[in-house]
Amino acid sequence: MDFIHNIVNDLNNILWSYLLIGLLLGLGLYFTIRMKLVQILKIKEMFNVLKDRNEGISDSDQKSITSLQAFFIGAATRIGTGNVAGVAMAIAVGGPGAVFWMWIVAILGGASAFVESTLAQIYKVKDKEGFKGGPAYYMRKQLGSKWLSSMFALGIILSFGLTFNAVQSNTITAAFTNSFKLDGSIVGVILVLLTALIIFGGVHRIAKFSAIVVPIMAGFYILLAAYVVLTNLSAVPAVFALIVKSAFGMEQVMGGGIGAAIMMGVKRGLFSNEAGMGSAPNAAATAVVSHPAKQGFVQALGVFFDTLIVCTATAFIILLSDSYTTGLQGVELTQASMAEHFGSWASTFLAIAIFMFAFSSIIGSYYYGETNIEFVHKSKLALLVYRILALGMVMFGSVANLQFVWDFADLAMAVMALTNLVAIALLGKYAFKTLDHYLEQRKQGLDPVFYADDIEGLKGVESWPLREEKKVRKIS
Repeated sequence: MDFIHNIVNDLNNILWSYLLIGLLLGLGLYFTIRMKLVQILKIKEMFNVLKDRNEGISDSDQKSITSLQAFFIGAATRIGTGNVAGVAMAIAVGGPGAVFWMWIVAILGGASAFVESTLAQIYKVKDKEGFKGGPAYYMRKQLGSKWLSSMFALGIILSFGLTFNAVQSNTITAAFTNSFKLDGSIVGVILVLLTALIIFGGVHRIAKFSAIVVPIMAGFYILLAAYVVLTNLSAVPAVFALIVKSAFGMEQVMGGGIGAAIMMGVKRGLFSNEAGMGSAPNAAATAVVSHPAKQGFVQALGVFFDTLIVCTATAFIILLSDSYTTGLQGVELTQASMAEHFGSWASTFLAIAIFMFAFSSIIGSYYYGETNIEFVHKSKLALLVYRILALGMVMFGSVANLQFVWDFADLAMAVMALTNLVAIALLGKYAFKTLDHYLEQRKQGLDPVFYADDIEGLKGVESWPLREEKKVRKIS
């Protein structure tokens, strides 16, 4: 096991040090400039689109899910272990400066999220439950690359469908062991049974579960963080200063120089908000909307909500306590910080909150893998094998070593993200044109509508009709 762990560490260092950080930040900056700060200047539009209820969509499409439900499916995977244990690990290993780089990843990543989710909507396909799609689909349809799309599909199956679920169950187990002294195997069995109950119900059960759980768990957590900030208001400026100083190596805290701060901030930021990774587009593709850009706006909002609000909440809970200098890592650090602010009951409360965070992520992550299983090999047997393996990884995470689980998750995430970043770099121009097409109609006071031949050069578009009468200027 140590030999395998060493190999995983070496591969992580190569991929993260020399490739992914540059690509993530570089492409995010390029998309931000090219789309004229759309993810910052169009925040009001994001909220307007979130309220879209599919009015005018044909009856045959009504069984598909709304923009709001797609947002919650995406949020279910985003808001999880990364927001609680991931932020704590970033601070413990990379210092408070890692939080700054998480913010940068989120701000730039909002543009990447817009691009990938818009593309997912353009190239989505229809099945018996509604719509599905994601990077594997736009890679094959527009780029015509079967090997690249298959590589991504396998990557998301290994990462989200299997490895990330082990991370989530590992965190739940750690929290419950710390608070209730439960044996990890017992927690694992309970998680497996609960997961099986949901995943055999299909995407609509996943959407309904996420729509109920995500707002409740996020709302309570943010309220607690707000209380911590308000009761420590005089210390908040010092915490901001500490984050910024540490981000650039000006303040060394627990070995968190600029290199460690950037590395951990980008890693944990990507794990949390998934911008550019290629996961959220699988949720974006399921929504029924009148224009692909609508889901681009919705998923960009999801990135901000995840990192700038929920992750920041965790960061302030930790940094406004004395616990982050104790050497604790992961969920134990967050629990200790909560106990310092609220008393011993907070550790128990957080264990329950973490269960809600992480369990919803297990369900959402499973769905991403299921979508791509059907892309690689569409058969009932393949789906059944995947479900059994997914449940097995939930159990494995409950009894495995914390660091090994996180390191393996980082490697799986790196392979998947690298594949998707290459694809959206090549296909970004179509998202730019789609955005222009959307904004032109909005300027005319219209609810934007999209047809497959409105954008020149698109290939393999199945789920959008052709325009019979050209009422909107073609963008070429």
